[in-house]
Amino acid sequence: MVQITFVEHDGNRRVVEATAGMSLMEAARDEAVRGIEAECGGACSCSTCHVYVAPEWVEKLPPSSDMEHDMLDFAYEPDPQHSRLACQITVTDDMQGLLVRVPERQG
Repeated sequence: MVQITFVEHDGNRRVVEATAGMSLMEAARDEAVRGIEAECGGACSCSTCHVYVAPEWVEKLPPSSDMEHDMLDFAYEPDPQHSRLACQITVTDDMQGLLVRVPERQG
């Protein structure tokens, strides 16, 4: 299991255990992380799983696709450097200790 920390908007830290191969959104949804709505179920057709990736992790993750980049235009206060859609990040063993923040609200 890969431990990932979600920092909810109020500062509450949730350490979630995820299985490699699932999406970051699925891990958050399964553990009821507050602020991850995941309305489209992972189809990259909404921005309700928007997260901010910690600076030290940005370069360690695969780059976003053009479709993900376009969907981030609909996210609440996107940050060009740190915003990602959790549905588009597939958990790998190399992500042990990944830290992401959940925005105040979703798109």
